[in-house]
Amino acid sequence: MIEIEIGLALIAIMAGLVLAGVPIGIGLVFLSYIGIGLIRENWDLAGRLLALASYAAISDYLFATIPLFVLMGLLVSVSDVGKDTFEVAQHLLRRLRGGLGMATVLANAVFGAVTGISIASAAVFTKVAVPQMMRFGYSPRFAVGCVAGSSILGMLIPPSLLLIIYGVLAEVSIGGLFLAGIIPGLVMAAGFMLMIWLMATFRPDWVQPGAAQMAPPPEETTRSLLMKSVPITTLIGLVLGGLYSGIFTPTEAGAVGAFGALLIALLRRRLNLAKFWRILVETGFVSVGILFLLIAASMYSRMLTMAGIPASIADLIQALGLGVYGFLFVYILFVLLLGMIVDSSSILLIVTPIAAPIAMAFNLDLIHFGIITVIAVEVGLLTPPFGIGAFAVKATLNDRRIGLETIFAGCIPFIGVMLAVLALIVAFPGLSLVFAR
Repeated sequence: MIEIEIGLALIAIMAGLVLAGVPIGIGLVFLSYIGIGLIRENWDLAGRLLALASYAAISDYLFATIPLFVLMGLLVSVSDVGKDTFEVAQHLLRRLRGGLGMATVLANAVFGAVTGISIASAAVFTKVAVPQMMRFGYSPRFAVGCVAGSSILGMLIPPSLLLIIYGVLAEVSIGGLFLAGIIPGLVMAAGFMLMIWLMATFRPDWVQPGAAQMAPPPEETTRSLLMKSVPITTLIGLVLGGLYSGIFTPTEAGAVGAFGALLIALLRRRLNLAKFWRILVETGFVSVGILFLLIAASMYSRMLTMAGIPASIADLIQALGLGVYGFLFVYILFVLLLGMIVDSSSILLIVTPIAAPIAMAFNLDLIHFGIITVIAVEVGLLTPPFGIGAFAVKATLNDRRIGLETIFAGCIPFIGVMLAVLALIVAFPGLSLVFAR
């Protein structure tokens, strides 16, 4: 059996293992060892190469970014910053149709600028925004769909864990990816808000059937708004300002952000030793899981390269005459299908080692390609049966009256906006590269 046949057979086996429920990291490591052993016909060499990959894959100083941003996100989540952000956005948008829904989107966008974890956003705003929207007559389907749909902004607006993972796998600048995510993230947030306004204006029965008029403005003073805005704006200024001005590297920005989030939680008296220990333990679990997956993906990438899979697929696509847009169409469709059965990090681990070299063969900018990939992966957070964003809302809400089918139905308009923004980014690469260049 020649190398290319071995590689293709192992990709097919990997798909079977995913469908069978085998943990993605275990499957990648196992198949990488089998593939290298068969290709080189030397099992001892296969073991040594994988041992070397396990060290080289995460030995770089850059990988400290992952636990630091995870820690920052968890600290922000417990300090009620999300609640305050929502209340400020609610006040600012109180006179617009669908104002509470738009406030949820705006708060998610701001919150995502300091967490980078969509699940954290979904959990926070399920507790904060859903009860408030239902109180003022918004339909349960719209309320939960709005929270789940807008929670994905945390995975696009920097800092983003998905962008970090893609940057490591594709070996491109994480700082450049962060810069590239700004405009697409803002465009998507604006698209969500426009969609909510249009629905509230022309089909109010879909949005707020329980009220004849908009919710009354919340009682807020200029001083209270400023006090609620200071923590989140300070943290954003520290992390993104330092990062984009060149004062901090991504790793240093993560450290500064984590320290700032710790100070905020302490000053607001939302943290004690027991809660802080639980946050540290959860940070460890999340970070180790991600780092192990990156090790497995590094091994898998080496095996595919030895088998010549990326080069062969690129040659096949060029021979079929699909061109760059044909390749992107097939690639995006494949990622969307994977999103129905596989979580977002695992999708990146599976497709990036194969797709990034092909994208380079078509002279695609890997930073632009990364933004396309992350947006396509984000759609999977909202699509059944595996949509983890919907599951996070359901678990946090804990309301038997609202089922998963209601949440998935509420996400449909947001998926439509995401696909429209994805098409826009594909057609106009400058939207993602204007700051990254």
